[in-house]
Amino acid sequence: MATNTYDSKAVEAKWYQYWTDQNYFHSEVDDREAYTIVIPPPNVTGVLHMGHMLNNTIQDVLIRRARLKGYNACWVPGTDHASIATEAKVVAKLKSEGIDKNDLTREQFLEHAWEWTHKHGGIILEQLKKLGASCDWERTAFTMDENLSKSVLKVFVDLYKKGLIYRGYRMVNWDPEARTTLSDEEVIYEEKEGKLYFIAYQIEGEDETLTIATTRPETIMGDTAICINPNDERFQHLKGKKAIVPIVNRSIPIIEDEYVDMEFGTGCLKVTPAHDPNDKILGDKHHLEIIDIFNEDATLNQYGLHYKGKDRFVVRKEIEKELSESGILLRTEIHINKVGTSERTKAVIEPRLSDQWFLKMKELAAPALEAVLEKEVQLVPEKFINTYKYWMENVRDWNISRQLWWGHQIPAYYYGEHKTNFVVAENVEEALQLAIKESGNKNLTVTDLVQDADALDTWFSSWLWPMSVFNGILEPDNKEINYYYPTNDLVTAPEILFFWVARMIIAGYEYRDQKPFSNVYLTGIVRDKQRRKMSKSLGNSPDPLVLIDKYGADGVRVGMLLSSPAGNDLMFDEDLCHQGSAFVNKIFNAFRLVQRWKVDRDISQPASSQLAIQWYTAKFQQTLVVLEDHYAKYRINDALMATYKLVWDDFCSWLLEMVKPGYQEPIDAETYKSVIHLFEENLKVLHPFVPFISEEIWQSITKRSKEEALIISTWPLQQSFDTNLIKQFESTAEVITGIRNIRKQNNISFKEKLSLSVLNNANQEITFDPLILKMGNIEAITYVKDSITGALSYRVGANEYFVPVQGTIDIESEIKKLTEELSYTQGFLKSVQKKLQNERFVNNAPEKVIANERKKEQDAEGKIATLKASLKNLK
Repeated sequence: MATNTYDSKAVEAKWYQYWTDQNYFHSEVDDREAYTIVIPPPNVTGVLHMGHMLNNTIQDVLIRRARLKGYNACWVPGTDHASIATEAKVVAKLKSEGIDKNDLTREQFLEHAWEWTHKHGGIILEQLKKLGASCDWERTAFTMDENLSKSVLKVFVDLYKKGLIYRGYRMVNWDPEARTTLSDEEVIYEEKEGKLYFIAYQIEGEDETLTIATTRPETIMGDTAICINPNDERFQHLKGKKAIVPIVNRSIPIIEDEYVDMEFGTGCLKVTPAHDPNDKILGDKHHLEIIDIFNEDATLNQYGLHYKGKDRFVVRKEIEKELSESGILLRTEIHINKVGTSERTKAVIEPRLSDQWFLKMKELAAPALEAVLEKEVQLVPEKFINTYKYWMENVRDWNISRQLWWGHQIPAYYYGEHKTNFVVAENVEEALQLAIKESGNKNLTVTDLVQDADALDTWFSSWLWPMSVFNGILEPDNKEINYYYPTNDLVTAPEILFFWVARMIIAGYEYRDQKPFSNVYLTGIVRDKQRRKMSKSLGNSPDPLVLIDKYGADGVRVGMLLSSPAGNDLMFDEDLCHQGSAFVNKIFNAFRLVQRWKVDRDISQPASSQLAIQWYTAKFQQTLVVLEDHYAKYRINDALMATYKLVWDDFCSWLLEMVKPGYQEPIDAETYKSVIHLFEENLKVLHPFVPFISEEIWQSITKRSKEEALIISTWPLQQSFDTNLIKQFESTAEVITGIRNIRKQNNISFKEKLSLSVLNNANQEITFDPLILKMGNIEAITYVKDSITGALSYRVGANEYFVPVQGTIDIESEIKKLTEELSYTQGFLKSVQKKLQNERFVNNAPEKVIANERKKEQDAEGKIATLKASLKNLK
């Protein structure tokens, strides 16, 4: 590397190709301990966004460190077929070409879907390579791959045979845009401002009317009863009577049930069993008629009369006008209501009665709940355990069928004259044998069977992901599943803790009687500086690839991780990537500095260099202990900051400066050898965070074979270290900084040698004098028993340090400056002490605030003592 500037694009392309050419990402079963991560499979039609960047950077940090730690590291990548999202994209594409999905057969539509998938499916995985993701690309999986699909069908059949999957006519969440049902977990409830409509219902055969309050006036077409509370004295006279539904003029019964809240609205409830889950319960209890007024797209059907074919929200406005003009709408009120919306399409959910497939969850969830409560599976941070516990204790049956064509078609086959009987089997041949056996009709053929048209919920395939990627469902005793499973760490977002994480744990215990992973690291949400979630719709999300192009992958990785504590949201600022890029350049420039040194094997090692190497070696070992703790607790950002400070502050700003030879002077061989070794140790701890620059320097700092790549080298060995040496250097660094401050404040050139006198009040062992001499450009250090005159002084701990300045600076001017600073500091101290003497403040302020004020007091007192000493010495 002979260049003067770091070219991230060239370096990243070169080393990623090198790693893949050498097959360093690939893992095969061997006698090492496995370390396995399965990627949360992104949507096959997706593109890289900031959430993916954060999630996959963390995974790559963990997997690269595992390789260095000697594990057989396996990171399995892949994509999810994403039924709703992908089908929506394909339908939109067909529409743009003038093709209606409904005009195609299922097979024809799937041809278009596969074409779309093959064209767009690999985009996000290719983008992850730009980030430096070291996935085992040979293991890339897709939830619609043959083995994974067979696994899904096998599990469905197994659960059906166990009596856990059933078909039922239930009220479901209907997404009118995707035209499919959704599970409860895919419905997001948002508070929205709407109206409460007060409508007069005529009592049949009488002049009296009954006022009903509703938020959905368009559903009056489906009303089949009015319900009152039997204890409500206001309506005792209406028992047994009937009311007339406005507009449709249908007579409906007035029923009684204590379910009605007498305090809400008018105390009367219109009952629409086809369009409200609670109304459905009332309808079943009182044997009411069910009238479904909506089409699949939430337009009104024939029961909507003259509103037939119109959208529900259009009808809401028009029906308000009609009711108002006819005097039936008495008034409206602003009403805040929780409205369910589709997690995928954002459409407002419509409750709908439908035949669907369900999985009983209560029994299945028990082992998965216990696993987390007993810490067999650890959630990081632990604050999510309560959320998990609540979900699992209140789990409902999972609606697993979707009215889609793209996905795993439900393996249920209907037969008989009216196709009302069905069998469940992994393929049509097995289904035929079951149908013959159940019906006794030996003349049945495959053509007599009709497979259920619905597809399975996408999560029904991804809940098997840690097993199915190793073919653990079809071959439960194969060598790969036995070696790689259970996996180690899962990195994912909290919003899919139940969607995916909990269900994977459930599946793991059901099919392997084992946890699927040991730890779940839950990342935060990437937000902008205004705390808004980054999204395309808000336009506040940068393009990750543009960031990589601008700051380099290493720079972006550092930027993403600088402010991303586990479970807490990341306030992303592009300046963080700039900071990351600056860090990469700092590492590069440190290498350039070392690279320029000329080595002379005939000169001996200076005492200052020897001390510097001893100190940094101890500091490095101390940091290794800190890093181990951070990684163990999944404090990835803290691990980065510890590494950042080690390299930037300790290595670059201190060690290299302390051992650097004079201008055009050579460096001794012993020091150079030690610096190269320590640089290489730094590169190892840097590699998980900045893989490209670290590999670039590793390959350039000395000649290596292909088998000596940094990516497959070894993590530094933990060794004992002298903490006292580290503490002594901390004091030495303050001494050197004090000398530098005196030079800076008094415009004394660094080239001008100074002398230093030390009043060793602490009676400490002095070790680092050679470093003070070099780093402060001090000609001599003397130890005195009392203060000296004509010198500027400062304190470090209990010791006082004096720099004689007579003849070097303007004494009178310095005395004036110090006197002004003393006066200001005394005033500041007085204000702090006044605050601390205020009982009200001390009794009411938080402990942290009080501690901060006491520290200010202590610092001010120390500074005053130093200023007074300096003035005394100068006079």
